[in-house]
Amino acid sequence: MIAMYQEEADKGTVRCTLCPRNCLIKEGRTGFCQVRQNRDGQLHALTWQKPVSVAVDPIEKKPFSGFLPGSKAFSMGTFGCNLNCRFCQNHELSRGSYGKDVYTAELPPEQIPSLAEKHGCRSVAYTYNEPGVFFEYVLETAREVRKAGLQNLLVTNGQLNPEPAEALYPLMDAINFDMKGFSEDFYSQQCGGSLAPVLENILRYHRMGGHGEYTNLVIPGLNDSPEMVVGWLRWAWDNLGKEAWLHFSAYFPAWHCRIPATPAETLFRIRDKAVAMGIRHVILGNLRQL
Repeated sequence: MIAMYQEEADKGTVRCTLCPRNCLIKEGRTGFCQVRQNRDGQLHALTWQKPVSVAVDPIEKKPFSGFLPGSKAFSMGTFGCNLNCRFCQNHELSRGSYGKDVYTAELPPEQIPSLAEKHGCRSVAYTYNEPGVFFEYVLETAREVRKAGLQNLLVTNGQLNPEPAEALYPLMDAINFDMKGFSEDFYSQQCGGSLAPVLENILRYHRMGGHGEYTNLVIPGLNDSPEMVVGWLRWAWDNLGKEAWLHFSAYFPAWHCRIPATPAETLFRIRDKAVAMGIRHVILGNLRQL
C-alpha cells in the first residue's frame, strides 16, 4: 500500500509528512515508527490490512466513560509508534516491527464492520499501539464502519500533523487523547516527542464537536508534580470546560522505566484538586491493580 503524506527529497530519500517527526527516510529504511518504508523512492505502509492485535473489549477499557457506556468495542492495533516512551505499557506492539519471521493474517477494511457486529460490538476502536502510524488502514476502515452504521473510536497520542488530522478526525465519533505529561521537558526526555501537537489536536477535535476524553498516566517523580498536574487541570478547564472527561491512571513498571507503581493516594489527591476546580468528570484508572 502506497503511504499517504509523503514528499520526494534528495537522491531517493523520501520525507514522511504524516506526523511532527517529518522523518527523512532513505531507500530500504523505515521511519521512526518502523512501519513506513521507502521502496524505490516511495513510502509504503507496512501496516495495511495487517493487524497484530484484535480483540473485543469493554468500551471502558479504552478508556471511554462518557460514550456508549456498557457497550463492547471491536479493537484493533498494529506494530509501530511515533513516540518512544520509556514507560510504555504496550511496548511489544509500539516498538515491534514487521519482518520475515512475523506472520500476520490480512484483514481488509470492508470485513471489519461485519466482524464487529458478529461479536455484538457497537463500535470499532483503533488502539493498542498508536493508530496514527497505520493511518491508511484506519481511514479506510473508518469509512466502512460509518457506512455500516457503527461508531469509530480513536485512542491516540495526538502526534499527527494538521492535514492528516483534518482528514481523519471528522470520521471519529469519539477520541481519547493520551496526554503523557504537561511539560515539554517531560515529552522530550521521557517520550522523545513534544506536548504542543497533542494540545493542538485536542483543540482541533474539540472545535469539531466530537466527543473527547483525555488520559494521563501518572508516574511518580516524573509527571505528578503539583505544577504539572495543576497546569493540565487549568488548561483543560480553560479550553475544554467543566464537562471535560479527564482520566488519571496508575502507572506500573514497564519497558525501560522501573519506578515503583503509582500510589492510590496520588490519584485521589489529583481527583480532589480537579473536583475542587469544578471539573465534573474525573475517572481514576488501574486502581484495582494496586
